[in-house]
Amino acid sequence: MTTTAVRLAPDALIGRRDPITSLKVKLFADGADRAEMLEMYSSHCIQGFTTNPTLMRKAGVRDYEAFARDILACIPDRPISLEVFADDFQEMERQARKIASWGHNVFVKIPITNTRGESSIPLVRRLSQDGIRVNVTALMTLQQVFSVCTVVERMASAYISVFAGRIADTGRDPLPIMSAAVEMLKCTPGVELIWASPRELLNVSQADSVGCHIITASRDIINKLSLLSRDLSEYSLETVRMFHTDARASGFEI
Repeated sequence: MTTTAVRLAPDALIGRRDPITSLKVKLFADGADRAEMLEMYSSHCIQGFTTNPTLMRKAGVRDYEAFARDILACIPDRPISLEVFADDFQEMERQARKIASWGHNVFVKIPITNTRGESSIPLVRRLSQDGIRVNVTALMTLQQVFSVCTVVERMASAYISVFAGRIADTGRDPLPIMSAAVEMLKCTPGVELIWASPRELLNVSQADSVGCHIITASRDIINKLSLLSRDLSEYSLETVRMFHTDARASGFEI
């Protein structure tokens, strides 16, 4: 596996114009692979981290608390979102309060509903009122965004994760929704909008253009950041050279 993420650090790009540093949107790495998270931590362009039970399972995490405490010890100075995994709201609240106690940089991810479609808004209200920083996740509608805005303490520090990538998967353009969500959150200064589940590098530019505060990105997308604003003629020539090199290496004849 390559290690290009480390080379994306702005201090490694001194001497030439770096479009990454001109982005207003903050980049959060999305994943649960310990080695990759620590590698991305060395890059100053990564300003936070998010994970979830699905990513943890994919990364082979067996002990949730041990993994979380280890990562928090290694990354003590950037926000890290860790998600509850209960489906009952009482147990979800117990987990949220415990997770929040593990570190000052923890944001507790609360799904917008449980698996029965029951709203988690009352729980979000209680946690926010008690000063627990939440990341309300899996939102896809403006009504859901509005419902969170109405219960999060006005100056509280919180995130709202709208899954723009999944919205796009349905054939809908997520830009109008994300743009409207940005406007909606202006009434809650401490709450930041996350463009979640991006599908391509273009989404980083889109999130930046609509004023989204944060975008999460997988390693694959982060590794493409060096392509931002790449000269297209130069990129075209590089592509032609790649095809030619690979054809020669394959020994093709006709």
